[in-house]
Amino acid sequence: MRLTIGPASVGELSEPFAMAMPTLLQHIRVLEMSGLIETEKIGRVRTCSLQAEVLTGTEQWLASQRAVWEQRLDRMEAYVVALHATKVRHARRKRKSR
Repeated sequence: MRLTIGPASVGELSEPFAMAMPTLLQHIRVLEMSGLIETEKIGRVRTCSLQAEVLTGTEQWLASQRAVWEQRLDRMEAYVVALHATKVRHARRKRKSR
């Protein structure tokens, strides 16, 4: 989340976390290998910047999946409503026949 504001040094990124620097650097390497961030080292300072455009494909896939699941949930809701209505009608018929 911090990188959505702008580039930050590894030191800045580590401040809110209680983890050893080698562990944080491992996480940064994974993010860099995935293309989600880029790092640049100037002197002793390594700066990270977010490559948000990488998320565009993921965002599109999630939107399509959301549409599919919303349709499925709408169909399930219609089924449950119909099932409940059938159950209520059946219960009324039982009471009338007594």
